[in-house]
Amino acid sequence: MARVDVLMPQMGESIAEGTLSKWLKKVGDPVKRDEPLFEISTDKVDAEIPAPAAGVLAEIKVQEGQTVPVQTLVAVLETEAGAVASKPAAAPAPAKPEPPKAAAPPRPEPSKAAPPPPSAPAPPPTMKSDGDGGVQTAEQRLRTKSTPLVRKIAAEHRVDISRIPGSGYAGRVTKQDILGYIERAPARQPTHDAPRTTHGISVEHAAVEPWPGDRVEPWSKIRKITADHMVMSRRVSAHVASFFEVDFTRVAQLRGKAKQSYAERGVNLTFLAFIAKACAENLRKHPIINAAVSGDSTIYRADVNIGIAVALDWGLIVPVIKHANELALMGLARAINDLGERARTKKLSPDDIQRGTFTITNPGGFGPFAGIPIINQPQVAILGVGAIEKRPKVVTAPDGTDSIAIRTMGMLTMSYDHRVVDGAEADQFLADVKRLLQEFPEGAV
Repeated sequence: MARVDVLMPQMGESIAEGTLSKWLKKVGDPVKRDEPLFEISTDKVDAEIPAPAAGVLAEIKVQEGQTVPVQTLVAVLETEAGAVASKPAAAPAPAKPEPPKAAAPPRPEPSKAAPPPPSAPAPPPTMKSDGDGGVQTAEQRLRTKSTPLVRKIAAEHRVDISRIPGSGYAGRVTKQDILGYIERAPARQPTHDAPRTTHGISVEHAAVEPWPGDRVEPWSKIRKITADHMVMSRRVSAHVASFFEVDFTRVAQLRGKAKQSYAERGVNLTFLAFIAKACAENLRKHPIINAAVSGDSTIYRADVNIGIAVALDWGLIVPVIKHANELALMGLARAINDLGERARTKKLSPDDIQRGTFTITNPGGFGPFAGIPIINQPQVAILGVGAIEKRPKVVTAPDGTDSIAIRTMGMLTMSYDHRVVDGAEADQFLADVKRLLQEFPEGAV
């Protein structure tokens, strides 16, 4: 019997660690090559990791809920396939490994079935000048050399990473660490560390005691990231929203005619595809809506990359359609279908959820008339789609007479960052989107 090591994969160039969220197999279970073996969560994405070889799951080294550095041994397979080279489980989007530069290599957690082996003495940490006459340990260098995303957030908020207690490997500051630090910062007085109070009540998050019969469910990795990101976004951006009612009757007619031919090519033609097309066509005309804020500067994005929020049983994720303005309606509809399906089956790669410039969320599929979404940082605007349904509407005939007609109506809501987006610009963008949807050219379907 040959043994094959299963390692924590690198799920992106800047990812240093991952949380093993769920085992899909038990010790002793047979495993096929490329069959999903376990699920992981990182700062970027949740994903199922396939087995690197066929065999039997012999040992589990990392338990559910543990966060370990990339390349850590998480399991061992036994296989009949002769001498098989040990290798990490294949990741959906392989990237160049970037193991953390710690003084001593990471030691995997022992399985519960076996006692932990005696710890070998770690070699002394390497020393390096810090440029000020002092020296830094390897751990100190690792903490200050966090991921590009963490460094970007730190730069935007003028935060010194070395002051933040890190929960990652060797004290490395993670995305959750810096978002939590930023969130807590306003709740402290500028001259001392006492928590700020309002009417005598601390602004700090309070622990809530469960009552008898309550069920306590710890947040998943993706839920923690979403919560931190949303709180940070509301604190950072000056949120303002505009509401536009849109007559989707023409879109409904075009969709009814084309839906079958699209389905024959494996594509579900939805209202969302038309909305994404209308936004993609107009983001070039209104570049401030496709921008980002960096400190006290505005970045006008060259690409139009539209994120589509996908609601999952375990949280919310926003895969991104790259160069959406270059796609026809068929291409947008296909991309929406594909990204949504891969999000639900945990097949997204880190690249699939990065580099968005504008986001669309579609809560209308669940029935609400309208909603006010929170901006997806560092973007400056997000479009919310309300329920699209038949409603009575006043219609004016060419001769000026009014009548009540049944029309397919829906509400579009856009939240935008009033620091850089003025109301006039936001409303002009929405007016152009509305006009295109109500006069959608038949040749574009």
